[in-house]
Amino acid sequence: MRIAVIGSGAWGTALAIHLCKNGHDVTLWTFEKDLIPQMVEKRRNPRLPGAVLPDALKISDDYACASGCPMVVMASPSFPIRSVCRGVAPYLDENAVVVSVTKGLENGTQKRMSEVVAEETGRPVVVLTGPSHAEEVALDVPTACLAASTDRELAEFVQDVFMADNFRIYTSPDPVGAELGAALKNVIALCAGISDGLGCGDNTKAMLMTRGLTEMARLGVSMGASKDTFAGLAGVGDLIVTCTSMHSRNRRAGILIGQGKTAKQAMEEVGAVVEGYYAAQSAWELCQKQNVEMPILQAAYNVLYHDVPAKEAFSALLARPRKSESEDAGWL
Repeated sequence: MRIAVIGSGAWGTALAIHLCKNGHDVTLWTFEKDLIPQMVEKRRNPRLPGAVLPDALKISDDYACASGCPMVVMASPSFPIRSVCRGVAPYLDENAVVVSVTKGLENGTQKRMSEVVAEETGRPVVVLTGPSHAEEVALDVPTACLAASTDRELAEFVQDVFMADNFRIYTSPDPVGAELGAALKNVIALCAGISDGLGCGDNTKAMLMTRGLTEMARLGVSMGASKDTFAGLAGVGDLIVTCTSMHSRNRRAGILIGQGKTAKQAMEEVGAVVEGYYAAQSAWELCQKQNVEMPILQAAYNVLYHDVPAKEAFSALLARPRKSESEDAGWL
């Protein structure tokens, strides 16, 4: 099958490599024209060091590479994804299935990535997400992801295309929960990194992860998602891998912020897109709109956008009034 992967960051590159290994005819579209000679001649992409690009993988900077492809994978970062979709839309076949693999929320609209992609392409969109470091997928480390769509046939089509011995795909009818989990876990990973940077321990990280998961599910349910989705790959699975690994740009940026750097300084030092920074603002606006209480998200927003010292924000979290863990404890 001919497939175009639109976006040559680490994740897009890893998926292009994987799809080539699955026997598909793959073209990787890149915005970074200056990297094309290195990718074509040396078969290397500096966005994914250590991975070798298959000889069969084509590289292009022309949106027309999507023409004639039954499947197009949108792997652009979140902030330019609408303009990238507008660029590729005229070349999409009428029956093309679009797969959104970007994790985030659109600034200003708070829309999920698949909503943005669907608006700009006019095509049905399947969400592919889950606990999946690009560095490991490119090396065939066993991984599982989720193909989420309200259309079962489309979800199973994407499942079949991506499924491999070391890349297991499950299906889900809940793209809302899958995408909110994918976006919000990046914010919690920033918080986990800040905790590490402040010198806190494993207990603290476990607290942030579990209470953060509660907040993620609370917002998701308010928007029609299934609470069960947050107990699966797109929720707790992605949360674990992003909060605990140094592969995670969000965690690495959080560590630097906890050590005293500003958010801007931290992102510059990480040297790649830190999706949790952008998601924090959109998620904060979304929780205000939905009238959902999210104290960890509020603390992250204050640190990232209002220069509240990380230690001060963390102390304020711990000083909150006592409450039950369960919102419906069942006590009479």
